[in-house]
Amino acid sequence: MVFSSLLFLFRFLPVVFLVYFLLLGLGRILKLKDRQITKINNSFLFFASLVFYAWGEPKYVVLMLFSTVVDYTCGYFTGKYVDRDKKKTARIFVAISMCINLGLLCFFKYRGFFLDNVNHFFGCQIQYKDLPLPIGISFYTFQTMSYTIDVYRKEAPVQKNIISFGSYVVLFPQLIAGPIVRYQTIADQLNHRVHSVEKINYGIRRFMVGLGKKVLLANNIGMLWTTVSAYGGDNLTSFTAWLGVFAFTFQIYFDFSGYSDMAIGLGEMLGFHFLENFNYPYLAESITEFWRRWHISLGTWFKEYVYIPLGGNRKGKARQILNICVVWFLTGMWHGADWNFILWGVYFGVLLIFEKTFFLKVLKKIPAFFRHLYALIFVIGGWAIFAYPDVRHGHEFVKALFGQGRAGFINQNSLYLLSQYAVMFVIVIIASTNLPAKLGKKVIAKEGCLRMVGECLFILLVFLASLAFLVNASYNPFLYFRF
Repeated sequence: MVFSSLLFLFRFLPVVFLVYFLLLGLGRILKLKDRQITKINNSFLFFASLVFYAWGEPKYVVLMLFSTVVDYTCGYFTGKYVDRDKKKTARIFVAISMCINLGLLCFFKYRGFFLDNVNHFFGCQIQYKDLPLPIGISFYTFQTMSYTIDVYRKEAPVQKNIISFGSYVVLFPQLIAGPIVRYQTIADQLNHRVHSVEKINYGIRRFMVGLGKKVLLANNIGMLWTTVSAYGGDNLTSFTAWLGVFAFTFQIYFDFSGYSDMAIGLGEMLGFHFLENFNYPYLAESITEFWRRWHISLGTWFKEYVYIPLGGNRKGKARQILNICVVWFLTGMWHGADWNFILWGVYFGVLLIFEKTFFLKVLKKIPAFFRHLYALIFVIGGWAIFAYPDVRHGHEFVKALFGQGRAGFINQNSLYLLSQYAVMFVIVIIASTNLPAKLGKKVIAKEGCLRMVGECLFILLVFLASLAFLVNASYNPFLYFRF
């Protein structure tokens, strides 16, 4: 069952937090040590996260538990042999971890894509059974691999408690759609966490901001994209196509960054600190800068575990170009088992090579407005490729963008869609910048009752409006669940 609604989350969270803080308080009353209390809470989070996952995908809980046991075991033996300075033996366990995790990922995510292409290009008739993609598999396999690798590099300690390790793997706030949390980031927090009113207050505010992004912004602008993407070539004007791709540009940002904000907020309430995953990517002035601001956890993962181990930029320009090609082919594949994702990865790989070889130096001499415009145009062009798993349909859409469609430039329907969504476009454009954050800081800087009342009203309004939309609307996709 796909997580098509957040309503389950609202039923799930009160129970989880009530039990979590009851256990925390009981531990204080019994005067248990902080480490003992944390172990008890980790056990509860492990169980609760499995229940959360099972609500959406009960069949694959066993798969996740298997991955947890494999990486816990491999991490234990990796650390054991690294400490004894037997790195060759330790590398065997790192290899086992990577082979099993990547094997599971390839089997469930890429098997059908590979066999379909073999059948198509070689005229074969290989039959296979379609299997549903385990929710979040692209995220949690990368997380568990990072643990074993970090232990090998001595960048993270071995986690000797399998339940605590399991709570890291299945931690429900970021289990389904990230951000990708590297083990070294929260290794200390698994053994000792700080809980405070300030952290809970910040977590609630952050969660509500993310909820508003997802439900009030992404869902509403996403309805325009759903309408436009359903048009055939005879009905798709250039103007309508541009409206559609602008809508998708904002939908995917607010959908994914909204979920990341919710995950970060929930983590803070539970005593975890997750790193930021977005930093106003649509303010970037180059493609290189855009990828430092967008899905930061994925970019960091590929940089630390693929790009740098391959040599990064340390072995000359030719090797750097090859390394970028490898990373961006894999980045495209990570997003989905379809040719459009591979093309999307290659597209950005080529742009990044173009910038890193010479164009970044040219960009520095161009006024900031034109640098920003350049980045936006190519980012939006990338989303046009990304949005269509059906490459033929995507090709028609791109042709329409550049005035080569069969329906002309504009028609009455185009003007109708613009009139319906003009205000929404103004809202999402402003919301994608740092202007609301700057305004929020000015308000927060003011002490007193007015500030507290303002914060409470804001949180309450966002919550009530989001809840109303969730109850009444049938359109509530989560784009990154399919990855």
